[in-house]
Amino acid sequence: MRRGPFREGAFTSPLHEPRTAVVLGRWLGAALLLCFLTGLTSHFLQEPPHWAAARLPSRPVNGYRITQGMHVISGIAAIPLTGAKLWTVYPRLFAWPPARSVLHALERLSIAVLVAALLLELFTGLLNTLQWYPWPFPFRQTHFWLGWLATGGLLLHLAVKAPLIARHWRRPQAPVAGRRGFLVAVGAAVGAVTLTTAGQTVPWLRSLDLLAPRRPGSGPSGLPVNRTAAQAGTVTVPADWRLVVDGPRPFRLDLAGLRELPQYEAVLPIACVEGWSVSARWGGVRVADLLARAGAPAGSAVRITSLEAEGPYRVTELPASYAADPLTLLALRVDGEELSPDHGFPARIIAPNRPGVLQTKWVARIEVLG
Repeated sequence: MRRGPFREGAFTSPLHEPRTAVVLGRWLGAALLLCFLTGLTSHFLQEPPHWAAARLPSRPVNGYRITQGMHVISGIAAIPLTGAKLWTVYPRLFAWPPARSVLHALERLSIAVLVAALLLELFTGLLNTLQWYPWPFPFRQTHFWLGWLATGGLLLHLAVKAPLIARHWRRPQAPVAGRRGFLVAVGAAVGAVTLTTAGQTVPWLRSLDLLAPRRPGSGPSGLPVNRTAAQAGTVTVPADWRLVVDGPRPFRLDLAGLRELPQYEAVLPIACVEGWSVSARWGGVRVADLLARAGAPAGSAVRITSLEAEGPYRVTELPASYAADPLTLLALRVDGEELSPDHGFPARIIAPNRPGVLQTKWVARIEVLG
């Protein structure tokens, strides 16, 4: 069997050595740590545990925009870093004999789990930015648990390799030929990928936004759209549409009635899990004013129901901290114009520091939860 990559001397590059692997590992570890922590933040805001739902912060206004943007940026940056790291260490995959002991076999098994989980995590995350899901399993839950699996495998790997990492952490006295050029090339690749994709969430990089899947400024009113009115079945709003507000003093209002209420404006971002974000000037009625009119007790959360017939976010909950925030609006306008069907006509929710998928469009009902 000692043929091909198994034969002695199959890998001749001097860069297949520990110091190069350690340097790349530091870069990759930083990217993965940032990606993991910001991913947890996104998951926590989208699906908070019951004990934390009432304590979610509505500020800073751009909080979710920043953390989710960093999540996607660091995840994309980790792709070339992972490739370079695997190239540096992959000759060890063909070491002979394959397992020298039970502990060695377990170590190699843990590396296989780590690499598989990491590659699948990055692959599914990248396709999510394109909104392409060619697999039968649910993305969000799978992505979440893969993140834990990859992080756990990474921590175990670091513990096993700690002595080797410590020996090669500092710069050696005798440099390896080609190492500096290789690291510069990897850094340049990471920089190029980052600069040409980060513009979908970083405004001052938008002129370089060449490879990002979404370009802020496109779509109706200059705002990208993930789920259109045609997809949701809400192109035509019923002529007898009324906003239903359920509470101690329930009431209904048509669009004209909503326009007669005190109107407010707020500059807030739409920030989506795919990593793109863009700010706009929204106008409409404060949700807090609607709740006060309905006699909602202080500290009430609300349930929002959309006109769309089905969808994972047809019904969402707005925690009390968001409902009471004066920037949280039942928006009727964007940038001075009436909402288009794709942006949620006749009314939609817009709130600070909130994932875009929870900014419910085509609102039909607001229910006080107490």
